[in-house]
Amino acid sequence: MSVTLKFVSHEIYNEIVALDIDEFEKAALIADICRINTFSMVKQAGSGHLGTSFSAMDIFVWLFYFHLNTHKLGFNDPNRDIFFSSKGHDVPGMYSVYHSLGLIPLEKIRSFRRLGGLDGHPDINLPGIEANTGSLGMGISKAKGMAWAKARSNFGGRVFVMTGDGELQEGQIFESMQTCTHQKVNNITAIVDRNFCQTENSVDDVISLGDLKAKFTSFGWHAEECNGHDFKEIKRILCSFEQVVDKPKILICETIKGKGISFMEHPRVLEECNGKYRFHAGAPSDEEFNQGLDELIANVANRIKSNNLKPLKLIEEVLPSKAKSKMSSEFTAVSFTDALLEIASKRNDIVLLDADLLGDARLQRFQEKYPDRFIENGIAEQDMVSAAGGLALQGYLPFVNSFASFLCARANEQIYNNATELTKIIYINLYAGLIPAGPGKSHQSLRDIALMSTMPNITVVHGCNDKETKALTNWAAEDSKENVAIRLSIGPSPRITDFPTDWTLVFGRWTTLNQGEKVLILAYGPVMIHEALTASEILNDDGVSISVASMPWLNRFDLEWIFKEIENYDDIFVLEDHGLFGGLGDHLFSALNGSNLLTGKNFTKFGIKEFPKCGTPPEVLRYHGLDGHSLAKNITEKLNLV
Repeated sequence: MSVTLKFVSHEIYNEIVALDIDEFEKAALIADICRINTFSMVKQAGSGHLGTSFSAMDIFVWLFYFHLNTHKLGFNDPNRDIFFSSKGHDVPGMYSVYHSLGLIPLEKIRSFRRLGGLDGHPDINLPGIEANTGSLGMGISKAKGMAWAKARSNFGGRVFVMTGDGELQEGQIFESMQTCTHQKVNNITAIVDRNFCQTENSVDDVISLGDLKAKFTSFGWHAEECNGHDFKEIKRILCSFEQVVDKPKILICETIKGKGISFMEHPRVLEECNGKYRFHAGAPSDEEFNQGLDELIANVANRIKSNNLKPLKLIEEVLPSKAKSKMSSEFTAVSFTDALLEIASKRNDIVLLDADLLGDARLQRFQEKYPDRFIENGIAEQDMVSAAGGLALQGYLPFVNSFASFLCARANEQIYNNATELTKIIYINLYAGLIPAGPGKSHQSLRDIALMSTMPNITVVHGCNDKETKALTNWAAEDSKENVAIRLSIGPSPRITDFPTDWTLVFGRWTTLNQGEKVLILAYGPVMIHEALTASEILNDDGVSISVASMPWLNRFDLEWIFKEIENYDDIFVLEDHGLFGGLGDHLFSALNGSNLLTGKNFTKFGIKEFPKCGTPPEVLRYHGLDGHSLAKNITEKLNLV
């Protein structure tokens, strides 16, 4: 099926602004046109967050066109109003509004989630983005700091921050609510995009928020509610807030996730998909895109017709057919779930705790089979980890699931506290490593090995394929005497890595995938194993023979065995799916260096040396010098073979 993307240029918005029509009708027309650009942007990128971009769109348009002074004063004026979205998922919608205002050129819109283009979550490298977001729960605190600074510096302007309703499950939100009141930071307005949906479930099914207005009022905030798609109501309440000078303000906007495309709107989706919302993230299929785009264009055409305006001009671009994916059908997250289900069938003490990422982890089957041993905690990692600590103290074996970047960093103090109790907990560090890179640096976990390894009783592992992942999961549950952090890649494996038929997992040892001479590359996880093997294949064609091994043990080693293995190698390379420091390379180097076994040998680490870039996997791997071709070139230089 062919797909034609359609965009609307900034000049069209200027024409609409100049029209002599009702301001509410003008806002609705601008918002619907922005939805067209957002829809095409995400389709072209192949990923993004449409549901929340569409639910927040009307609020964005009203703020930027009719309420904030920012566009008039400019983003460098200290007296400007400040607005940013704490949840960050809605940034495709915000980018479209920025384009409509002339702040982002159309070519940037077309570079969403591409290297050098627009990041998958807000990043202040783009003029107009006021704060980096993506890790949930921080926004009101950050807005409070901005508002305090404005008052202290005698600057004018107000501070507005948007949160999602699922985001309200984060404890930091309520810390910031009470400190705003106590510190009398009253020049702040929070807006809740109350779209009633999270990653794939309704908010009430995950963690019910109760009476939000009463809850916020009890914290000393002036709270109001409205229909977040009713511009008259939005205007009325925001204007009324100008009279409230002795309290922080919060507007709870009830919205529809996926607003504007009927088959994406959450009430219908939940009804048709067994209570699951399937348009939170990702791009629509070709059929869905064509159908949805037709509906959006029809919505705009109806508004144009009812206001006797000239037809909308659309810029068309045929979306090139995608090359057949080179990815395998293997997901190590599925392998992990298979192993966990097998273990749970034999052990009644296994409990799974989740932070609203069940679908991403492919763990729905556990919830369905063992609902009495599943605890959904919502977006509240610290609470979840401490609850796991309580379970472990009562004799259960908790498995704790979240994205590695959030679990290991946000809940690190709670993980440490649990570790000091000398119980056993398995931490599922999903989305570990650099890839996929589209969501940007808030989601790419490149610190977790270092963070977990600072604790003396946590083993960190990362399997490269189905066999290794299942074996590591079984080892973690049945054999490990201490806590285990299992890193999991979220996407499909770039290739299926074959192991010998008689292979068995042995603690602290690697598995050699191809045997070379004098040079060894150690890597872990499906992404970097693929790149290491690619590099070895390139070098082999040039007559350079290199061994590649999968080393899933990232901070625990069978040193006696390793001492013998490295005797025949002059050069050892470690390929990290992590920052350059604190990963496998540092742990292994420390262990080997203490034994003087590296004397006369070269030991080199390849890893990420800066904040990770956003883009497609090939773009980002190449940028950081971690793709197979870059590795082959760098290894050649290190071996003085140039």
